[in-house]
Amino acid sequence: MGNKSVSFLAIDLGASSGRAMLGIVESGTLELHEINRFKNPIIDIHGRLYWDLFHLYSQILKSLKIAKNEGIEPASIGIDTWGVDFVSFGKDGEPLKMPYSYRDTHTFGAPEKFFEKISRREVYRKTGIQIMNFNTLFQLDTQLREQNPIYPSIDKILFMPDALSYLLTGKMVTEYTIASTSQLIDPYTRKFDADLLSAIKLNENHFAPIVFAGTTIGALSKSVQNQTGCGAIPVVAVAGHDTASAVLATPAANKHFAYLSSGTWSLMGIESEQPVINDTTFALNFTNEGGADGSVRLLKNICGMWLIEQCKKEWDNNDEISYQDIVDAAKQAQPFRCFIYPDAPIFASPNSMIDAIRQFCTETGQYIPQTMGEIARCIYESLAFRYKQVLNDLQKLASFPIDVLHIIGGGSQNDMLNTYTANAIGKKVIAGPSEATAIGNILVQAQTAGLVNNKQEMRNMVAQSFDLKTFLPEDIQNWESHYAEYLQATHNF
Repeated sequence: MGNKSVSFLAIDLGASSGRAMLGIVESGTLELHEINRFKNPIIDIHGRLYWDLFHLYSQILKSLKIAKNEGIEPASIGIDTWGVDFVSFGKDGEPLKMPYSYRDTHTFGAPEKFFEKISRREVYRKTGIQIMNFNTLFQLDTQLREQNPIYPSIDKILFMPDALSYLLTGKMVTEYTIASTSQLIDPYTRKFDADLLSAIKLNENHFAPIVFAGTTIGALSKSVQNQTGCGAIPVVAVAGHDTASAVLATPAANKHFAYLSSGTWSLMGIESEQPVINDTTFALNFTNEGGADGSVRLLKNICGMWLIEQCKKEWDNNDEISYQDIVDAAKQAQPFRCFIYPDAPIFASPNSMIDAIRQFCTETGQYIPQTMGEIARCIYESLAFRYKQVLNDLQKLASFPIDVLHIIGGGSQNDMLNTYTANAIGKKVIAGPSEATAIGNILVQAQTAGLVNNKQEMRNMVAQSFDLKTFLPEDIQNWESHYAEYLQATHNF
């Protein structure tokens, strides 16, 4: 590694907000500076839920202008987003409509309809991807079944980070980690599965060529240069799926760890050299997604801070509160009074999350939480027990002992949940960095620029550059005894 200071711009788009982060690499360390943060709202039009592609594009341009005004011209730019969603383009290279959000209810029940063509087991065998109603495969099949008028006009389908990179450069690619979330990719060949595409009346020509993290897509177009005052900055295909970027930035000392990428979603997994696709992973609905370095992320999607985020919206209607207010209220509430199953369908997109939680507790014969503190405590304790449940399953699948859980992402800042998680799993928890996704994005750009050589060097850099917190398990027997109550309350799921 050289001693020269080099700047990189990470555009990190989550399912509720986006941020532009400037990463400065110097002497084997990384500094991170936020230069723009913005909302990424889901737009409801006549009951259909969309993402505002052009809003995101305009915020990326704004971020470039901010950097330029501060006298910074980054060596490159990389974009990561949430998974599965995509933009359809016509032959003229223009988007046919705004992209649907994975929260759109039209895909409820979609997997079962698709399984009339190809069975659930065969779809899983082909892809190793967790069956979820909003996977790209089922979104596209829903559009086909509903005879969506744009469907016959689709020339190219680009996943969200690739679509935004295309708007910046005019160059179309399909980055592998984001494509791996779609349930359209064979994890062994790393190519699109022809049978699955045929079942939705598409072929591989409907997608841009697959590239791997670290590929330079192209430079900013003349139009973007004119609008921002920037030069022909390269745009790099980073690990386009935010979780793939975050996992890359896990400050692990060796491979004996599991990770929990904690945000709107919680994603818990391990790294594997090969896909793990068998009867056990099929029964447990585990997913095999692409890693930034070609490894496989064997993981489980778990409903995460979505539960708290949705409750907070309702509590804010009375009087705006902070997340710390919610944690403080939860601390005051009586422990272990009731539990929810975070991944129950009732919590996917309810009109009222608070009502959904109370309904779940009513239907399972438990105490019905009333106050903000009781509801928050129920969520946090239930999440900790759900993490324990999934970690136990991961240990059965792992070829190595899992000694530590690394919690990364925004949720890593919640000390109370980290404490609960350590107590529930009975293992050491290391929390941080909170901006793991942006860091992973920047590290791929740094590797492309020749400033870092491999994954372990990246992880060592993260460990040296950011403050981490360690949580050791306490009161294990008490948590273990209440885990049985959680299992009893959630055994139907």
